[in-house]
Amino acid sequence: MWTASPRRLLLIAALLDVVGQLVVLWFLISLPILVGLSPAELSLEKQWGWLMGSVTTYLLSSWLFGSYTVLRWRRVPLPSLLPRVFVAAMATVVVMAVFRWALNPGEEIWLLYRRVQLAWMLPVTIWSLLVRIGLGKGLLLPEAPALLVLGPERESEIVMKAWQAIPARQPLQMTSLAGLRQHLQGDESLSIVLTITPSQRIAAEADGLMEQLESCDPRKISLLSPIRLIETHQGRLPTDLLPDSWLSYGEIPWTSAFNIQSQLKRAADVFVAAFLLLLTAPFLLLSAVLVWLQDRGPVMYMQKRSGWLGKPFFVYKLRTMNVVSATEPARWTEISDQRITPIGRWLRRVRLDELPQLWNVLNGSMSLIGPRPERPEHEHELEFRIPHYRKRHWMRPGLSGWAQVNAPYAASVEDSELKLSYDLYYLKHFSTWLDLLILLKTIKTVLKAGGR
Repeated sequence: MWTASPRRLLLIAALLDVVGQLVVLWFLISLPILVGLSPAELSLEKQWGWLMGSVTTYLLSSWLFGSYTVLRWRRVPLPSLLPRVFVAAMATVVVMAVFRWALNPGEEIWLLYRRVQLAWMLPVTIWSLLVRIGLGKGLLLPEAPALLVLGPERESEIVMKAWQAIPARQPLQMTSLAGLRQHLQGDESLSIVLTITPSQRIAAEADGLMEQLESCDPRKISLLSPIRLIETHQGRLPTDLLPDSWLSYGEIPWTSAFNIQSQLKRAADVFVAAFLLLLTAPFLLLSAVLVWLQDRGPVMYMQKRSGWLGKPFFVYKLRTMNVVSATEPARWTEISDQRITPIGRWLRRVRLDELPQLWNVLNGSMSLIGPRPERPEHEHELEFRIPHYRKRHWMRPGLSGWAQVNAPYAASVEDSELKLSYDLYYLKHFSTWLDLLILLKTIKTVLKAGGR
């Protein structure tokens, strides 16, 4: 059964944005009076590279300023949508104007004329608004199938709790055997999450319901396990739903010493970390000076963390908090933590305080992408209270990770449990493509100063 997941919706919206830009440009070329140019001047002969650049800039601006993020919401309020789409269009105009000023391509590149860019982007903005409203209201795609949970109340409530931990476009409804039978008599598409016990399955089989389910058109009726539901729709694996025997180290193909993907990951770590250290050295030096000038205290900060297979190591960071005694007990960092200095708060927002950890990546104690390393003092409690917690140590800790770009900063055991669900998903689904997606999301967080 085809369903439009948030990621698919984003791709569909991006594709429709491109179509809209090309159609509007075609109208401008067909009606040159709209931009005050003659038909002879509106040739695409030398414009193709700039056309690709402008289209790509608009897509990146839309992604950066969150006009695609709204597609994850169940409702898309116009006051939230309008500024995102408008700012993305204006950012495109500004970026292309900067390129024209910096590269001075010549008067024949009419695509960079300010009046052309404005006449192009205004209809594109309206088109993008209509696309997002249409996708948000389900007008441009088939209606998503209803999501039903069938099973004992306790097990169903666990599934409902896991589903509601993350804002979702589709509501999840609990149902009974009788309620499900009524749904099956209709003509609607259904995704049914089964949490039934063996005794309930026997009752359902005796009643002919299981046979009816299995004989349904699989394009309209799909059966899901609770784990598969959350894994597919939310990109995570909640520990409450995982059995005790879930995933052993030997079942993971990339744990082999000769696995190509793991070798490529390590090679990329070394190359990219060395490049970033050279590229960001001036920013690192300036940040270090600002930290020292603030209170004349230490610039660097070392802290013990748990690494691969739980082995302790020291991470390096720019100091963002007031100097405290080494004997002070570990505690969670809060949103408005008074220990964070003014300079430190800014460094944390743009993640500059993490730059020294590139050295950890070079020496092999960390990776660019992986679960964030935690303090051993916190992990004693986390391992006791959260099932499968130690499995996050099966990968090298990372500067950024799937949990880092999808979940809020962990300030409690509950937050850590949510982040672990993303770490376990990454553990199971690790790939080069997933690493690239995490890298793009991390860049977006840095550019938006979304750290904490």
